[in-house]
Amino acid sequence: MIASEFSRRRRQLMRMMGHGAIAILPAAPEAVRNRDVYYPYRPDSDFYYLTGFPEPEAVAVLIPGRKQAEYILFCRERNEEREKWDGSRAGQEGAVEIYGADDSFPIGDLDDILPRMLEQCERVYYAMGCNPDLDNRMSTWINRIRTHSRSGVHGPVEFIALDHYLHDMRLYKSRSEIKAMRQAARISARGHRRLMRVCRPGMYEYQLEAEFKHECGMRGARFQAYPPIVGGGANACVLHYVDNGARLNDGDLVLIDAGCEVDCYASDVTRTFPVNGRFSAAQRALYELVLKAQEAAIKKVKPGNHWNDPHNAAVRTLTRGLVSLGILKGRVPTLVKNEAYKPFYMHRSGHWLGMDVHDVGDYKVDGAWRLLEKGMSLTVEPGLYIAPGTKGVAKKWWGIGIRIEDDVVVTKDGHDILSKDAPKTVDEIETLMNS
Repeated sequence: MIASEFSRRRRQLMRMMGHGAIAILPAAPEAVRNRDVYYPYRPDSDFYYLTGFPEPEAVAVLIPGRKQAEYILFCRERNEEREKWDGSRAGQEGAVEIYGADDSFPIGDLDDILPRMLEQCERVYYAMGCNPDLDNRMSTWINRIRTHSRSGVHGPVEFIALDHYLHDMRLYKSRSEIKAMRQAARISARGHRRLMRVCRPGMYEYQLEAEFKHECGMRGARFQAYPPIVGGGANACVLHYVDNGARLNDGDLVLIDAGCEVDCYASDVTRTFPVNGRFSAAQRALYELVLKAQEAAIKKVKPGNHWNDPHNAAVRTLTRGLVSLGILKGRVPTLVKNEAYKPFYMHRSGHWLGMDVHDVGDYKVDGAWRLLEKGMSLTVEPGLYIAPGTKGVAKKWWGIGIRIEDDVVVTKDGHDILSKDAPKTVDEIETLMNS
């Protein structure tokens, strides 16, 4: 992401805030994995969205109209000794020259400098509850300012949820954001193709996970957007199965929900295919029903339709198909109304996608489903899951779990499927697996 993109976002937010306001965003803290070992650092999405700054121990401050500096970044100082161990730091000069801050101060000076900035502002834009340490410090600063009211110091009189404004901004993706998401989706699609080529009975789920991560890593996407789900056989009926330790058996399907991250933008792609390269008759029937439901849902992704239209289309298609296969009995409208499909399809047909795999943004506005608009990005992921021993269902369907998921962007007059390079028809999958 280029520096001008972050600058544009800050200007947009400051226009919304107006004069007399201050916005405060902390970086994510580092997380301890065990003892003195840390997880690989990943910036907080809101913080990174506005700053592009990749280091921990930082706080970004925006003050629209401030003459000295509108964008101030508190961050770590350069430290020759620590940099020998942990790598280089931007320091105050780098915060300005590389990351576009108007001014920068050491993070250790936050308690001295930020309260004086708060004194000059009427409104504070801040996401309370996301950073307990900074919440407590904010409370201390505000109480200290209020004790000086007799001296003519008034300070803030209004606190506003910053995430409400910021998350609405993040809902609409720019060209550069879509470019990053497209790259992530293409790399993930290559990963799924690789798994179809290498999968054989007798392999283990974790081996497919390793193959996927290898493909992504070799193409520059070192981090996954979420822990991969690799579920063979009945494990595919567990929606968030991440053990990935079982043997893959001849005659089973394997469901793989995996996506990499590029420049902090996620992909989220699911494919289901036969371990031995050939769908059985029962597997094929259910698979083609899920694919038909996904196609119906994707057709509903266009400006003017509302968020729930794709889900409704998927539910109607799945219910109609389940009746045709004898798994459900009754009239389709009544079954849909009574949610008779829920034992086999218990989740929604998608979610917003962006910097977070389950990205931010309201699904309803004033109680009504949000209308889809150009630049919004979402997943479309219907599925069917028939666990072993399901009562009232023929045994031939037991242990089959299927989900097909693609990343979709709303365009001016329709949609664009970012992950379309991952095969998903029965013929495409079988041809690739047996070539």
